[in-house]
Amino acid sequence: MRCNYGIKFIHDVGSMLPYHHNLTTSGYRALAYSGDHDIDMPYLGTEAWVRALGFSIVDDWRAWYSGGQVAGFTRSYSNNLTFATVKGAGHTAPEYKPKECLTMLDRWLSGEPL
Repeated sequence: MRCNYGIKFIHDVGSMLPYHHNLTTSGYRALAYSGDHDIDMPYLGTEAWVRALGFSIVDDWRAWYSGGQVAGFTRSYSNNLTFATVKGAGHTAPEYKPKECLTMLDRWLSGEPL
């Protein structure tokens, strides 16, 4: 079974925003990505979470490519935070679009723009 919805939820860990804000303002790079066909956690929710960090936009929305095709869209923020969508990917983006996700990760780890 892939997702177990029968788990009884009894504890909330609270907001992780302070931890992510602390890490990125301390100089650590971060990549947040979402599949644009994720029905469980739509990319708009991830985008709202990223905006809640309050960082200014350095490079506004633009397409990123893999194999000469549009693989998604990306936006860069101050404090070395990158947000990207993966076109046509669901909740587990690398499972749906492995080539595109590998391209994204390779570029990000190499410090290259998506």
